[in-house]
Amino acid sequence: MDSQLLVLTFCVLLVVLLVRLLIILRTRDCKLGRKGFVSVLAVAGSGGHTTELLRLLGSLSSSYTPRYYVIADTDKMSEDKITTFESTKGKKTSEAQFTIHRIPRSREVLQSWSSSVLTTLYSFFYSLPLVFRLKPDLVLCNGPGTCIPLCVSAILLGILGVKKVVIVYVESICRVETLSLSGKLLYHFSDYFFVQWPFLKDKYPKSIFLGRIV
Repeated sequence: MDSQLLVLTFCVLLVVLLVRLLIILRTRDCKLGRKGFVSVLAVAGSGGHTTELLRLLGSLSSSYTPRYYVIADTDKMSEDKITTFESTKGKKTSEAQFTIHRIPRSREVLQSWSSSVLTTLYSFFYSLPLVFRLKPDLVLCNGPGTCIPLCVSAILLGILGVKKVVIVYVESICRVETLSLSGKLLYHFSDYFFVQWPFLKDKYPKSIFLGRIV
């Protein structure tokens, strides 16, 4: 009898969470910017991902502040790029409000898919408390594997009723005919999904095509 009650309770909780997830995914009235500022959690990745991300951030107004950068703990180059970008931005806006945070990398280059599941779960346990502590208004990402556990954590904030976090995904300019793995996973869960080639817009109708934006 006790086991049946536990199973029933688990099923009810699962249904409630699924309903909450559907509500969150269907919600588009996010009211960003109503209070004057939008806090941004920007997910940087090694190589071109960070360069493209900083170009995106460079096009945003000073209302998008503070900016919380998250990079993988094995990423040695992104921190220097971010610091240089923010120092330049700070000269133009009189002050720069940003912090840099590190989490374990979800997946290394050439890492097997089976082991990637474990490393992503490991990264998630660091991402969850970070996102819950920062409570950003918006998550901006463009493909690095590190964005998966962070976006899942952001979705959980909404499911648990803590805060609706808007997820904006911009697929890399390098992706002409197919989405990246991160893009395929987040296509159904992001609030705004941008592609930079018309073929991808035809293939993925939910996506938004504005031409080249980075």
